[in-house]
Amino acid sequence: MRVRPRLLLCLLAPMVSLLALALALALAAPATPASAAPDPVNAEPAVVPALQKWQGRTGFFELSRHSRIVFAGAHRDRLRDRLATLPDEIEQVTGRRPALSPRHPHSGDIVLSVDPTLPEAVDGARFEEEGYTFTVTDENVRITAPTAKGVYYGTRTLLQILLLDDGRDSVPVGTAVDWPNYKVRGFTLDVGRRFFTADFIRDYIRLMGWFKLNEFQIHLNDNGFKGDGPWSEAQAGFRLKTDTPALSGLASKDGAYDRHDWNSFEDTAAANGVTLVPEFDAPAHSLAFIRFKPSLGLDNGDSDHLDLSKPETTAFMKSVFDEFTPWFRGPDVHFGADEYRSDKPRYKSYFNEIAAHIRTLGKHPRAWGSLSLMTSDTEGFDRDVTLNSWNNSWYGPQAAKKDGYSFINTNDALLYIVPFASYYHGHGLDGKYLYDNWEPNVFPDGQSVAPKDPRLLGAMSSVWNDLTKSNYTELDVHELVEPTFGVLAQKMWSGADSDVPYSDFMSTVRKLGVGTGLTEVATTLATPANSELSAGKPASASAGTADAAFDGVSTTKWQSGPGDHAWLRVDLGRPRTVTKADLDWAPAHGRDYAIQVSGDGSTWTTVARRTDRASAGSDTLTFEPVTARYVRLVGTEAARKQDGFALWSMRVFDAADLALHRPTTASSSEVPGLGPENATDGDPVSRWASAYRDGEWIQVDLGQAQTVRRVLLDWETASGKDYDIQVSDDGTNWKPAAAVRDKPAGARVDDLTFAPVSGRYIRMQGIERTSSFGYSLRRLEVRAASPTTNPLPR
Repeated sequence: MRVRPRLLLCLLAPMVSLLALALALALAAPATPASAAPDPVNAEPAVVPALQKWQGRTGFFELSRHSRIVFAGAHRDRLRDRLATLPDEIEQVTGRRPALSPRHPHSGDIVLSVDPTLPEAVDGARFEEEGYTFTVTDENVRITAPTAKGVYYGTRTLLQILLLDDGRDSVPVGTAVDWPNYKVRGFTLDVGRRFFTADFIRDYIRLMGWFKLNEFQIHLNDNGFKGDGPWSEAQAGFRLKTDTPALSGLASKDGAYDRHDWNSFEDTAAANGVTLVPEFDAPAHSLAFIRFKPSLGLDNGDSDHLDLSKPETTAFMKSVFDEFTPWFRGPDVHFGADEYRSDKPRYKSYFNEIAAHIRTLGKHPRAWGSLSLMTSDTEGFDRDVTLNSWNNSWYGPQAAKKDGYSFINTNDALLYIVPFASYYHGHGLDGKYLYDNWEPNVFPDGQSVAPKDPRLLGAMSSVWNDLTKSNYTELDVHELVEPTFGVLAQKMWSGADSDVPYSDFMSTVRKLGVGTGLTEVATTLATPANSELSAGKPASASAGTADAAFDGVSTTKWQSGPGDHAWLRVDLGRPRTVTKADLDWAPAHGRDYAIQVSGDGSTWTTVARRTDRASAGSDTLTFEPVTARYVRLVGTEAARKQDGFALWSMRVFDAADLALHRPTTASSSEVPGLGPENATDGDPVSRWASAYRDGEWIQVDLGQAQTVRRVLLDWETASGKDYDIQVSDDGTNWKPAAAVRDKPAGARVDDLTFAPVSGRYIRMQGIERTSSFGYSLRRLEVRAASPTTNPLPR
């Protein structure tokens, strides 16, 4: 074909123009180095328990006001019923409430589905029952699992990732495959000796689901110890209440659960990935049964042991199981069988007969391992019983394994709490020890088994309310339990992560709190950050619940209501040095606002201002140190007037702590785990403890000479009575900064102000202790600014 010259020019002209434009744009654009690094792949998100496998990619999924929850696949209706509260939970965590939608997923949606054919992960059966895949693109989050329980666990991962995100709206792009290492990840609560309200039980089921714990064993009867008095004076409790005439008087007058209560427990458990394991403990621990029918007890009823020589005794216990087992939806029922110290031959008959009876009721029997002390020969005992291995002497894991029992690690030396007792971790389990040294296969005294031994089903921690006459509440028990719930969940689900120190792990646990939907239980781990002044302080506001911004709870928030003008104020209690305010905005964030301070709550000075803020999330406003008792946020324009202002938290800070994370040494440490670095690590729980003698010291290297005006010492019970604060330029030659004398015994905080002094090293030089123990400090903080002008003498 021949093209005429004029036509050829017409065809080429547009191409030449486009090439010229492209060349001009290329010359105008900044040069990009050929070796520019690609965007980094996303690190594994921090959740508790940690994910088993993560493959990070680049980018983020953004939750928006238009995001929906879409139930997909053939099982969508069953999944919708199980996760009906998920929109509420997402709203509690993020401030955004996604709608439920049956329609095809769109960009921005969360897609949930059950797929029984999903390929297995490494751990086969455990993935099939409780595992899930978690796939994130910049368009969708997809949680898919072989079971609805697996999908539920995947939503816990989603909620935790959102909760820890700045802005609470982003999920890193990547793929996770997650499953538990062990079938049983449990907790036992003794309600027999002390009644716990139905609200508390429901909250603890939800808390267990938050950390992917899956078995709640409820110990439904027990009694106090005889002591020096008669059995008639000992406490006894049975906690289920029925209208059946033959058993209607068995329930305790001081508290029991009726069928409606128990159904609510089962409903809550089903919605939170938890299985209930009810326990009736006999033939020991049976004073409640004997009080109901004295003829069933040894010594004419003056005992907490049943008389197994009487056929009516076993018949009565069978009637208890007959009455209540229809209430129970889980596959297992526990019949106790521990610490019986009489009639060993009949104990075997009772053990076997009750185990068989439970199976006739359609349940699998469980019991406490006690065979080593109940018989010299375990031959003839029913082997189709799951045992809690609770004490190596009564029946340890090696003996249970040898005899062919499946067993659960409930070891008393490691996993028992007896609240406020002098034994069995009366003030809570040792979280750091468990994190650093324990796994479900670990037992003391050389009794450990191999990891994932086929006979080892998992582990349970336990609370036993032995001290029936002590005055404490269910919330006091929660305060003892909560600090190690996350640790135990981590170890039972995916094991230890050697790359994450205990202090960092616990920082994540504190931020996560106790999850969503709770009514009675709140986190007890909301400790102030280093130098934070406002945590838990009295607050007020133009409208809304002001305290929610200062309670340290990550799922509560202050909301002003509609309008462009609002204020939120905190009272620090006394004049303090203030240098910074951290605001964590919910979606209803401020656009224009200011931080003001006051000494009297009437006259205010603006110290920082923000304009044109465009998003939720954290905003830090710093300013020159100022002395103030009151600090307030004043909003003058909201992002959306109809939403007003909403804050997850407002935190006010002291002057910087010069000692934070600086090298710290001491004259001695009681044990390696109580080293001097604990006093300057920013963790208000860890501590340094010295040897048991006067004259011990702890010092911190500030890195260079600094002008110092204040030192704060947060003493544990083992405190200093007389001591000096000293400074040095070289760590050898010391000069006094302050002399402290005649301080009272016990835990306290010494916030010391003195005349300005310069030094690189700061030391607490002990002179005399207040106790027979050593010196013990939770915090040693050093500052260059002070709100007072009355220094201590040197």
